[in-house]
Amino acid sequence: MDTATRLELYRTMVLIRTFEEAILREYHADKKPVFDIGAGAIPGEMHLSAGQEPVAAGVCAHLTVDDAVTAAHRPHHFAIAHGVDLERMTAEIFGRVDGLGKGRGGHMHLFDPDTHFSCSGIIAEGYPPALGQALAFQRRGTDRIAVAVAGEGAANQGAFHESLNLAALWKLPVVFVIEDNDWGISVPRSASTCVTSNAVRAAGYGIPGKRVEDNSVEAVYEVAGEAVARARAGEGPSLIEVHTLRLWGHFEGDAQAYRSDLEGLPGRDPLPTYERELRTAGVLDDDAVKSVAAEASERVEAAIAFAKRSPEPSPESALEHVFA
Repeated sequence: MDTATRLELYRTMVLIRTFEEAILREYHADKKPVFDIGAGAIPGEMHLSAGQEPVAAGVCAHLTVDDAVTAAHRPHHFAIAHGVDLERMTAEIFGRVDGLGKGRGGHMHLFDPDTHFSCSGIIAEGYPPALGQALAFQRRGTDRIAVAVAGEGAANQGAFHESLNLAALWKLPVVFVIEDNDWGISVPRSASTCVTSNAVRAAGYGIPGKRVEDNSVEAVYEVAGEAVARARAGEGPSLIEVHTLRLWGHFEGDAQAYRSDLEGLPGRDPLPTYERELRTAGVLDDDAVKSVAAEASERVEAAIAFAKRSPEPSPESALEHVFA
């Protein structure tokens, strides 16, 4: 892999982590002294993607804004990697009128027609809409593709299997991505899933399936490149499962009493791991690391400030922008 690509993957991962750390800070800032999920500038549930940056960075590096991405309820990393406007996305998370959905969707329901990005709080919901997008791209004779992302728990949903079947039958240009972070909320995959890898399920639909075990952004990049090229060439869908890592709770406020692996999590963090790898390869040095971090921080803090300046929707506008 060339140096420019490796540096861009690192830059994307740093931007995602910087954003999630800032949202974590802002989310908890006014929920004290007793945690109240409904209080504060960012009310409601919050699912953050720290540890899963390699999946989004590695997959989206092969996409353009003309390609479509449907994500799950933990969506920020894919939104950022796919180029969703950071300021408007942040305003939406804060529930403000300058947000992507004018403050009506919140962080689990981001929708951006400019980059063909959407997500949902419903498990596996994004898979069928990705088929519709892929079908439209195919009918128009383009080389555009759709990417559908979900967690490993979603692979037990009917929508997952129905979507794989129809995509394979019609040879649709879609790449299915499963993020296996070991936990479906508080349930370990061993207690919910009969196979050790969801990638093997691809064979049941006659399509390629590959699993990336080590949460390596470069390994994801390589496997995703093959799947994207296959889809663009009209050869049909592929399934990728990445064994990734959820560094934080399922949602903010999650005590994680069910987890036995918390003590070892920092050592598995993919960001310092990749930074060390790039330093050893001579791609990064102290100055480059500081520069990337400063650039990410500047963008993120500008987005936070933009969101805070944006007004909240007025009660009188509650029924506007609801139906098309």
